Amino acid sequence: MFRVIDTETCGLEGGIVEIASIDVIDGKMMNPMSDLVCPDRPISSRAMAIHRITPAMVAGKPYIEDVIGRYQGSPCYVAHNASFDRRVLPEMGGEWLCTMKMARQLWPGRKYGNQALRHSLQLDVTPPAGLHAHRALYDCYVTAALLLRIMEESGQQLTGLRTLSQPASRDVAADIFPFGKYRGQPVALIARKDPGYLRWMLDNLTDLRPAFRQTLQRYLKGQP
Repeated sequence: MFRVIDTETCGLEGGIVEIASIDVIDGKMMNPMSDLVCPDRPISSRAMAIHRITPAMVAGKPYIEDVIGRYQGSPCYVAHNASFDRRVLPEMGGEWLCTMKMARQLWPGRKYGNQALRHSLQLDVTPPAGLHAHRALYDCYVTAALLLRIMEESGQQLTGLRTLSQPASRDVAADIFPFGKYRGQPVALIARKDPGYLRWMLDNLTDLRPAFRQTLQRYLKGQP
C-alpha cells in the first residue's frame, strides 16, 4: 500500500493549514481523507494566494497533533516534493517516496510541477468537485495518478520505485540515452520496452562510456 499525502501551509517554513491523503492499493485509489488545520502561525499572503485557504476557514479547526493519528501508520508515504511535506509534518513512520524525483528520472526535460505533469502526461484523473489545484486533496488525486503512471511506465513496484526516488549518487547522464533512436529517453523505460536494443548496443558498440555501459548491463540484469 502507498499513502499519497499532501499538505498546504502558511508558507515555506511550515505551519500546516490543510492535510490530505489517498491510498493506492492494487492500482486503485481509495480511502481519501482531508482536514483543515488550525496553524501555529499566521498564513502568509503569498501562500493564501496559492491555496486560497483563509484564516476564517481554519479558525476553530483542530491542531495538526489532533488529526495526524489517522494519517499515520502507512508503511510507505508518497508525495510530490516529499522533502517538504516530510519536514513540516510530525514524525509519520514508514518510508517516503518522491514523485517529483521519479518523474525527473523517467521524463527528463519537462516541467515537474504537479499540474504541469498532469497536463503534459495527460493523466486520467478527476479530483473531487468543489476543489482546485493546491488544495491538499485535489493535489493528492493528481499525485496518485502520477504514481500510477510512473509504475506503469517504469514497470517498477516498491523496490524499483525506491531507487527512482533517491537522489542519483551515480552519473545521472548515464541513465539517459545520449544518442540513437532513443536519444534523451531513460534507460529504465527502454529496458522494459525494448531490451533487445540494449543488448545490441553492448554487443556492437565498443566506444560506449564506461558509466553508460555499466548502466545498460545493470538494467539487463534487472538491477536498476
